[in-house]
Amino acid sequence: MSGKKVLVCAMQLHKRRGPWLQKLEEAGFEVEFNTLGRKLTHDELIEQLPGAYAAIAGSEPYDESSLSVAPELRIIARWGVGYDQVDVDAATRHGVAVAMAFGANHEAVADAAFALTSALANDVLQYHNLVAGGGWGGRYHVGLHRKTIGIVGLGRIGRAFARRCRGFETRILGYDPLIPPDAVQDLGVELVALEELLKESDFISLHAPRAPETENLINRETLALMKSSAYLINTSRGNVIDEGALVEALTSGGIAGAGLDVFAAEPPGDSPLLKLDNVLLMPHSAGASADAVEGVSQRCVDSIIAIDRGENPGDGLVLNPEALAGS
Repeated sequence: MSGKKVLVCAMQLHKRRGPWLQKLEEAGFEVEFNTLGRKLTHDELIEQLPGAYAAIAGSEPYDESSLSVAPELRIIARWGVGYDQVDVDAATRHGVAVAMAFGANHEAVADAAFALTSALANDVLQYHNLVAGGGWGGRYHVGLHRKTIGIVGLGRIGRAFARRCRGFETRILGYDPLIPPDAVQDLGVELVALEELLKESDFISLHAPRAPETENLINRETLALMKSSAYLINTSRGNVIDEGALVEALTSGGIAGAGLDVFAAEPPGDSPLLKLDNVLLMPHSAGASADAVEGVSQRCVDSIIAIDRGENPGDGLVLNPEALAGS
């Protein structure tokens, strides 16, 4: 029994227990939870991280200063697939392996992106408000059948989203400079330039990673290329969109509406987006289906146990395998 502490920071696990927790405890680890029910601030992480051997990380920041207070830390198991809040270079310098949960929740995110798309196509929010307010009839919706869908980013999630669109006889346009055409040919995706995708799509779903080249990819100029009848869906990262420009487009009729699971600041506070009636909002929970939560949690636990045994969990899950030697 190792008795090593695992700090569970991911707020998705605050009230959720499961086989993953039992497996971790049976392996001899002591588990300590983030009990705040929200993302830890930088200062709160610095308070709680000392003494931890591993962290199941949410979106709290792991940087030089937070890693410096935790000399016993050897593993950051990221609960999710993004790692923009983890300074991988700093982790490597401190001998901390950064393990990801790739492949465990992409189907759930694709489900949520498609749910937002379908809800916008069928005017679900407006219909609900109409009937709940005592109204009836008098509206119509654009529908999804045989529309043109644009997918920006064709990794696991983007491709899973494309599979869901095929059943509606949609034309599927894709943009991803890193993906060769033959990688998505069987999905019926036509790779095009971003400008063409923006101009021709009725619904545009964003699945691009957070990176310098994707920051504000959707901005005033690119929004102006979209149809006034088009809808924008974002389940990737908030900084892919210039939110000020998006608010302008939504309030001026530049585009018809949006479905958002992610925001530039989370939670979005008093963002004007919260007050618009042509926007559907989710609390960065697209990947949090019951199956996905358990799958991601199990992957984090498996990585922690493997690395503690001196093994590489494989499948490219560790971003900095050179740090494994110090684990």
